Amino acid sequence: MTTEHQVAFFLRELETGDTWRRAAAAKGLGKLGDGQHAAVLVRAAADPAPEVREGAAVGLGRLGVSMAGAEILPALMDDDNPWVRRQASLASIRLGLRDRDVVDAYGRLLGDPDHHLRINALEALRELGVPGDVPALVRLLGDPAYGIWGLAWNMVFEFRQDPDVAAELVRTAQWGEDAARERALLMLPDQHADQLLPTLLRYLTDDPSTEVRRAVACRLAHVNRPETQDALFAALEAERDPGVATQLLFLLGRSGDERLLGPASRWLSDERAGPSAAVALGSVGGKAARRLLRALLTDPATAPRTLGAAARAYGNMGRWDAVWLLLPLLDHAAPEVYEGALRGLDAMADTGFRPWERSAVARALVARLGVHPVLVGVTERVLTGLPEALPGLRELVDRTTSRMVRAAALSLLDPRNATDAGTPHDLPLFVRHLNDVDWWVRQAAAVGIGHWVEETGTLPPDEERLRERLTALDSDRFDSVREAAAETLRVLDNCRNN
Repeated sequence: MTTEHQVAFFLRELETGDTWRRAAAAKGLGKLGDGQHAAVLVRAAADPAPEVREGAAVGLGRLGVSMAGAEILPALMDDDNPWVRRQASLASIRLGLRDRDVVDAYGRLLGDPDHHLRINALEALRELGVPGDVPALVRLLGDPAYGIWGLAWNMVFEFRQDPDVAAELVRTAQWGEDAARERALLMLPDQHADQLLPTLLRYLTDDPSTEVRRAVACRLAHVNRPETQDALFAALEAERDPGVATQLLFLLGRSGDERLLGPASRWLSDERAGPSAAVALGSVGGKAARRLLRALLTDPATAPRTLGAAARAYGNMGRWDAVWLLLPLLDHAAPEVYEGALRGLDAMADTGFRPWERSAVARALVARLGVHPVLVGVTERVLTGLPEALPGLRELVDRTTSRMVRAAALSLLDPRNATDAGTPHDLPLFVRHLNDVDWWVRQAAAVGIGHWVEETGTLPPDEERLRERLTALDSDRFDSVREAAAETLRVLDNCRNN
């Protein structure tokens, strides 16, 4: 059947077919017809059957006649049937309609009960560069579906300089529904936060919505006024919800203010707020905070997340007994406890371990270098500069199956980081790994050779063979490996010339 015959068939079906055949004919006519058939589809858009009206909307989108679409699609976007509204909105998007009637119709769809239509309207209005129905747009900040409120958030942010959007954001922050009010508060520009300060301070303690109180706390934390800081501390003192207390402890926790001591100590036993309370105690410091954190670290009933936070906080305090409290926690079954203890040791490493702590730290961490792959870099930092770790690292390099651990161990054996009596004999370890399958290991090996030559001032045995292997790395596909090999070759030249 030719295209002309198919079009003629669709036209007959639109006149005499049953509901489903008329609907299919409208869609087919949009695909195969041309501009002269636009009027037929406009008439079909008034069909009493919603299936046919839906087909007409699809057909108009396919036909590509913008004038006909602008004539009827806005009305179809207000149709009683959601499927008709959905296809009409998609057809309008497809045709790129920008008329006032279309923009208004998209604005009405922002409040449509069908979430697909709310998404269509948001995407269309953003493409058109207009906010549409501003109150409806800002209300969508409280939509339960992330795909919708996230789009609305982006649009409100994009149009935040529009006076109508800014005014509606302020109104919603004061009187909107809880979910929309929470997000409007978070988006509130600084100048409006200053204007609404009395209202925000009242919401901080009196609002029944925990989400709103959390949002107000977050917003006030960025208002640089003495009364806001005092209000946040007062709210923390009075707060009974663990979620809001967690937010307040997080916002105030690094201030070091002694007003944290009482509230933080009360929330330590709460599984949700406990970690933030431990961090807050660490920032306050002092005898009372140390006593509370030490009790957490030695109590087997401490929740894992709180225990991990306490370990990190106590390490940051650098107390004389911190190493001996943290090392046993490296064997804890909960990964967050291991991480907290490791990061506590990392904080202590910044100022250097005491001589009687070094061997214990080295033994514990070399044995656990590959326990948690994402923490290999942290473990490497703690071990850097510890000669006591070198014997264990030499054994680990060839034994481990982890590429990350091999690279870290070779980097730690680099004589720029630490040396001992075995350092003059480390060269074969580096040379063996020049051809490792992992580029990071190859790079560490090449760098290690260069530093070994510089530190020992000695040309390696079988120098020519080593030069050949380093030269072969010129074809390595990783820039950093090629650069490391080239630098090591320059070091060999300098050593020979000197």
